[in-house]
Amino acid sequence: MAMTVVIVTWWLHGMLLDRLAREFLADRLQQEALYSVQHLQSSHGPESPDPRVMTGSVDIFHHFYLLDVNGQLKSSHPDRLPALTPLLKGPLEKAEERQWRDHRLLIWRTRFMLEGQPATLVIGEDFASIERGLARLHKWIAVISAAILAGLLLLNLVAVNRALLPFSRLARQLVELQQGKRSRLEIETVSELDAPIEQLNTFLDDQERRQQRSRESLANLSHAIRAPLTAVIQSLRSRRELDAERRTRLLERLHDIDEKLGAELRRSRIAGPGAGQQSMSMADVNSLLDMFTSLYPDVMFALDTRAETTATRWPMERQDGMEMLGIVLDNAGKWARQRVELTLCDQPPGLGIEDDGPGVPDELLNQLGQRGWRLDEQRHGHGLGLSILAQLMERYEGQVRYTRASLGGLRVDIEFPRV
Repeated sequence: MAMTVVIVTWWLHGMLLDRLAREFLADRLQQEALYSVQHLQSSHGPESPDPRVMTGSVDIFHHFYLLDVNGQLKSSHPDRLPALTPLLKGPLEKAEERQWRDHRLLIWRTRFMLEGQPATLVIGEDFASIERGLARLHKWIAVISAAILAGLLLLNLVAVNRALLPFSRLARQLVELQQGKRSRLEIETVSELDAPIEQLNTFLDDQERRQQRSRESLANLSHAIRAPLTAVIQSLRSRRELDAERRTRLLERLHDIDEKLGAELRRSRIAGPGAGQQSMSMADVNSLLDMFTSLYPDVMFALDTRAETTATRWPMERQDGMEMLGIVLDNAGKWARQRVELTLCDQPPGLGIEDDGPGVPDELLNQLGQRGWRLDEQRHGHGLGLSILAQLMERYEGQVRYTRASLGGLRVDIEFPRV
């Protein structure tokens, strides 16, 4: 592409040089014709001065004049008078190109009155010598342009190679990542690549956290269900009759296993801020409210009507947002007597939920969300829901606050960092 541009520019330059030279020469011939006419008229006749003195004749045909005074012809080149005579015919006061033998002539023709007699003066110049000079200049420009282009191409090649060096290092580090020799990308590159490298590192960190969380979940799950599962196996292996009391204990242990398994699976599904769709529609919110209305038919789940005009866009992966909202709605539904109110916020992004249940004593509010801590041992569960909520908020750098609700029960406020 660059070579094409240079060639076209060089060609246009040649055309421009030729045009400028022609216009310059035509102007010079016009001025010379005007001066010659004035000189002839002031000398009172075609005989004086000598035409050779007026034009500066040379032996080699280059510059010439031809004067016709009422049929009397004079020329700076008398030996070529017959050949030059046809040049007297043509347009006046205008530069004209003529091809004569092997010469490219540029002539200027003017008509005037000399001593009461009509006269025509033709002044011309061979354009070939000027063309040769222009050709030499054009060739030098071509050589210089080629040298500059070669230098620019070399500089571009060096610049491109230097610019691609970070990509080579990046390729090596990606191979090292695949081989497990490194966990992050550490590369100094152009500023335009800083953001993609940072995003890759964020993605790698997120994947590492997910892997670590999966391992921890498996370890916690193994530890949590091993004891009750062993007890169930031993009870089933025993030859003692399975009475109602033992059946109840077995069911409780199996239910414990099921709840802990479900909680760990919910933890393992936490995607984190680096993945997925970061929005929840009002249809998702209403779907959850309808589901919990069915689960707790004696409780009315109300959505603040102002939330209908709110664009619920939280900095959370959609499934994580559904999990978060499901936890707080389920917890409120368990403790509410008749009513649960949900309010969605945009600025700052978050939500608030409160119920009309018994609430939590102020001195125990700071213990909510601790894993395994339960407010009421009489109710079924292990206190895992709010601990999962705390883990979610820690993952998204959000905040959870527990306070007394205006309805009398517990109020949970969740706030995300501004985006």
